[in-house]
Amino acid sequence: MVKNFLSKILARDLNGLNIISTYCEDSTTSVSEIKYLKKNKIFLLSLTRKSLKDNKKSNIISVCKFEFIENVVAKNVDQKDSKLKLKLMGIDVMKIDKQYEINLLFSDNRFITLYSEIIEVTLEDLKKEIK
Repeated sequence: MVKNFLSKILARDLNGLNIISTYCEDSTTSVSEIKYLKKNKIFLLSLTRKSLKDNKKSNIISVCKFEFIENVVAKNVDQKDSKLKLKLMGIDVMKIDKQYEINLLFSDNRFITLYSEIIEVTLEDLKKEIK
């Protein structure tokens, strides 16, 4: 019997966020799978990403949760088109004064910027799909 272990990565600094960015590189999502819960200050991003651990062509359904998000700004993302597919190229972080700007960089010059005073990001695998 083969056991499939699903991973969970917690990032509280720039190095941890760079690890999550590496795991999420070239993953796909759609506008309908992105949610910002303003009252709870949580930004959720559901992703379908490639497995980095094995040579099999398997996809992993993951959720990337950003906590303590004060504000979200999207550029070149049509939020009314819920079926719009987005390819995540990476996650970039800049610190300006006491606030972090976390940039989710997508293909076709699209990006979403999250503003937060601290870094608290979780990448959790939900399901593994083998092609």
